[in-house]
Amino acid sequence: MSIFTPNSVGDIAWSIAWQSSVFRRKFAIGVISLLALLATFPYFFATIEQHTGPVLNDWLLSRIPPVDVSLIIFLVIWATALLLLVRVRHSPALFMMFVYSYVIVSLSRMISINVMPLNPPIGLIPMVDPITNAFYGKVYITKDLFYSGHTSTIFLMFLCFRRRGDRVIALIGSLIVGALLLVQHVHYTIDVLCAFAFTYPLYRLGTWLALSGWNDAGKSVANTGN
Repeated sequence: MSIFTPNSVGDIAWSIAWQSSVFRRKFAIGVISLLALLATFPYFFATIEQHTGPVLNDWLLSRIPPVDVSLIIFLVIWATALLLLVRVRHSPALFMMFVYSYVIVSLSRMISINVMPLNPPIGLIPMVDPITNAFYGKVYITKDLFYSGHTSTIFLMFLCFRRRGDRVIALIGSLIVGALLLVQHVHYTIDVLCAFAFTYPLYRLGTWLALSGWNDAGKSVANTGN
């Protein structure tokens, strides 16, 4: 099956989904978990800025002169997020898939950042993202490195999208964001590559948790590929 073809996940309207007690319970758990996660971000990122770690010898970064491309990264990510919001209006499954997977991916990143603390790459230019920086505590964070949150978030959107055209746009956006993060020296090469590698299995787990019990097709997600 083509990478641009979404998983075969059934979908129902919000009005029908809301009639399911399982959906209502999972919806509440997902939203509360997301809000709690966002509330902890400023404290978490302030804490990791106090950590120290090695500066990696990155062969690729050493050959790329750093350039500030914050605006392009910001536009690509948030344009994709806006498209996700438009699609969510008609798809409770899409909403649940993204929320649960995002929470799991974020918790995974919190663990990996603590387990593998790194000092920022040489030549790093801080990211200017008015929306994301608000959750960071309105300061520039330079040590949320392994693995890349920007890359994993937009790649997660790609995995969650249902329409082929949306997935093409999001995948191209994921590749652009990953490349530009290296251009700006915001991340090491391993941070970006591992974002793609780690996000997919965590998305599968999040999708199973989000859909099982109220969306019949969700039970078979773990056994289907993209």
